[in-house]
Amino acid sequence: MIYEFNAEQLPHFVQTTLLPLTQKHRIFTFTGPLGAGKTTTIKEILRQSGVKETVTSPTFGYVNSYKNAEEITFYHFDLYRIGSLDAFIAAGFDEYLNAPQSLCFIEWPEIIKPLLDQLIDKEIVCHIILSYHPTNIKKRRCALE
Repeated sequence: MIYEFNAEQLPHFVQTTLLPLTQKHRIFTFTGPLGAGKTTTIKEILRQSGVKETVTSPTFGYVNSYKNAEEITFYHFDLYRIGSLDAFIAAGFDEYLNAPQSLCFIEWPEIIKPLLDQLIDKEIVCHIILSYHPTNIKKRRCALE
């Protein structure tokens, strides 16, 4: 199914469509072109999950972590600049994927696709594909896999 929303509708879209998915999935991948709203969507998910800290893009540090009042840890990855799957593993980031009481949100996950494909329980992964609306630059499309 493809969903469409604009910036004003994002909080409702997250609340009604994406947030319920955190009950079933632990790893969320976000793909789409630059500026499609990957970071903005993750910020809204974390805000609605009770994260009080300012959520920023981890572009240069690869991962930021946050906690909410329930002590759930949220790992926000931006793998745009990571060089290889080996670099991801060497940094120990693969361990975050299995951390207890945590959720992972991964922007630009293509580099670690082989690792995600090897997970025993593939049901814990939800792929979110964001794109621009073809006729309205202020709208976004979202597909879930």
